[in-house]
Amino acid sequence: MIWLAIIGLALIFIGVPVAFALGLAGIFGVWMAGVPLSVIATRTFTGVDSFIFLAVPFYILAAEIMTHGGITARLIKIASLATSRLRGGTAYANIGASVLFAGISGSAVADSAALGRVFIAEMPKEGYTRDYAAAVTVASSIIGPIIPPSGLAILMAAVSGISVIDLFLAGVFPGLLLGAACATVVAIGAFRGKLPKPNKANFSQDGVWRMIAEGAAVATLPLIIVGGMVIGAYTATEGGGIAVAYSIFLSVFVFRALDMKGLWRAFLKAARISATIYLLVAAATILSYALNLLGISAWVTNAAAYFSASPTLFLLAIALLMLILGTFLDIGAAILIFVPLLMPVVYQLGIDPLQASMVIMLTLAIGLITPPVGVVLYVVMRVGKVKMLPLLKSLSPFFVAELCAIILLCFIPSISNWLPAIFNP
Repeated sequence: MIWLAIIGLALIFIGVPVAFALGLAGIFGVWMAGVPLSVIATRTFTGVDSFIFLAVPFYILAAEIMTHGGITARLIKIASLATSRLRGGTAYANIGASVLFAGISGSAVADSAALGRVFIAEMPKEGYTRDYAAAVTVASSIIGPIIPPSGLAILMAAVSGISVIDLFLAGVFPGLLLGAACATVVAIGAFRGKLPKPNKANFSQDGVWRMIAEGAAVATLPLIIVGGMVIGAYTATEGGGIAVAYSIFLSVFVFRALDMKGLWRAFLKAARISATIYLLVAAATILSYALNLLGISAWVTNAAAYFSASPTLFLLAIALLMLILGTFLDIGAAILIFVPLLMPVVYQLGIDPLQASMVIMLTLAIGLITPPVGVVLYVVMRVGKVKMLPLLKSLSPFFVAELCAIILLCFIPSISNWLPAIFNP
């Protein structure tokens, strides 16, 4: 098993795409186990042969259409309007826009790229350092994969057996908790007088009501998806199709910000992203199968016996493991490989599976903003033209605050399971 990890990480570090690195490591593991390599073809197909995975392209397409359809600028205006009178208001607006954008894109990378182009350019004009503006953008972007609709939750549902709607509902408060953690850091800076007040923006009454109406129309999308699933009107996959239709309606006919050429570009990008995810799922399935052949399941079960007296300590151990894995491994791949191994132990120790799922998702999301494989970190560095060391220095208080939020989640299961319990008594 150690050899598989060494091979996989070595391939990633020399620039081999993650999916191919995982697949090659998995093939080597199957060969080491003495199993005929012909089984790889079957495992590759069965890895993606899941009805729940049909939902993935729909949500990605809906997010791309909304992103290309002028949604970002509207969300930023709404967030800025709500925080325009506070010291550090633009930093709060950055975080608020990430929370709102999370309900549209479900992607940390999309969040950081779209919002970073605006906030990292505008915040220095008000007196923020460019590094601080980038740090706020990086820290708040990981809310994207947590608040529903979340593509990450769909992957989690596919490998854990938990329903998508329960994971969607479970992600609401943990996502808001991350936002509150970032806002707390901003509030401390504002209280100490280190952050500027925003430039006064003159909003006419008609302009304010227009922004509110447009914001309500955008916010309706996640409500339609989650609400319809909660009342049993449609499944997660059907909800994705409805999300696509509604996003086209808003972007093309209501906001009139997307023409047919832009719509075609959104379809092409969604197709590429979906294909990448399916390839990653197939490769991770091979590696997971190889690890099972080499006995990792028994190793995890034996290791978990040490935590039988303290399930919370096991959650903290999971968080630490995911934090380490997240710095080296793609977040989707980590879920596909390790969640099937950890979930049986979660049930065995009597831990709420929704709580464990949120701990895993939040901790892996932090891996998106930490080197050496922090994708969001590099996106913001490129978009904002900032260097890594100054960015990491400004990011460190937010990183600590988000770790505290995860620790709080480990000790308080109701943060993740209270909302699903209300709708599924």
